[in-house]
Amino acid sequence: MIPVKAVLATIACTACVGLQAQEQYPQPEKMTPGMSEYWTPQPSVVTPGTTSSNAFLSAPSDAIILFDGKDLSAWKSVNTGGQAEWTVKNGAFTVNKKAGDIQTKDEFNDFQLHIEWQIPANISGKSQARGNSGIFLQGKYEIQVLDCYENQTYVNGQTGSIYKQTPPLANAMRKPGEWNVYDIIYTAPVFKEDGTYRVPPRVTVIQNGIVLQNNTTILGTTEYIGFPKVVKHGAGPIVLQSHGDPSEPISFRNVWLRKL
Repeated sequence: MIPVKAVLATIACTACVGLQAQEQYPQPEKMTPGMSEYWTPQPSVVTPGTTSSNAFLSAPSDAIILFDGKDLSAWKSVNTGGQAEWTVKNGAFTVNKKAGDIQTKDEFNDFQLHIEWQIPANISGKSQARGNSGIFLQGKYEIQVLDCYENQTYVNGQTGSIYKQTPPLANAMRKPGEWNVYDIIYTAPVFKEDGTYRVPPRVTVIQNGIVLQNNTTILGTTEYIGFPKVVKHGAGPIVLQSHGDPSEPISFRNVWLRKL
C-alpha cells in the first residue's frame, strides 16, 4: 500500500507542475496599427449628384438642433468638461486641434443624425494625414471622416467606414472645398447580464445621397490599435474627433438629431 503522504505529495507536485506550465504560456503578440488595416479591394468611386455649395437640408420639426450656425452651446470639451473651444464662423464650426475632441452634452440611444462637413480647399497630406476626423456614436463607435477624394488609404479606414471594421460600399467624396453630407441611422446595442451583446449595434451611413453602410453590424469599439472590444454601456454622446494629423482642420455645419 502506498502511504497517504506520498499520494498527497504526488498530487501537490503534479498541480505545481501544471501551474508552472500554465504560467509559461506565451503572451499575445503586441499589436501595431497596421495589423488591423487592409487596402484591397478599394471601393468604387461614385460621383454624387450636384448641389449648390450653400444649400443644405433644414432640420425637421422634431429634431434636436446640435448646431444652428451660431454657437456650440449643445457641446462640451471631452478633455475638460467645460466649454467646447472649436471656432465658430460664418455658420460653421472648425476643429481646434489644440483643444481636443468635443461631445454633445446630451446622451442618446437610437437616433438619426444629420451632419455636414467640409474638407478645406487647401488641404495637404495623404492617406490618413489628410482631413482626418471622426464621428463617434454613443462615444464608442467611430464613423470615419477623411478626405478620400483622389486620396487612397486602407479601406477599413476610408471615409464612411466603421473604423478598422467595415469599409464603405463606395467612395462618394466631393472635392475639397465642397460640403459633404452624412445621414446616419443608428440602433444602439442591447446587452446580456454578462456584458456581451444580446443585440449588437447597427448603423446605416449615407453620404451625399449614396449608401456607404447598409444596416451594418458594429462588432464592438473601434480601436486604433487592436481589434473590437465589447464594452457594456448605456446612452452616450456624439463625439467629434480632433485628430492629431498635421493637415488643415475641417469644418462642420447643420447638425441635428432625431431620437428613434
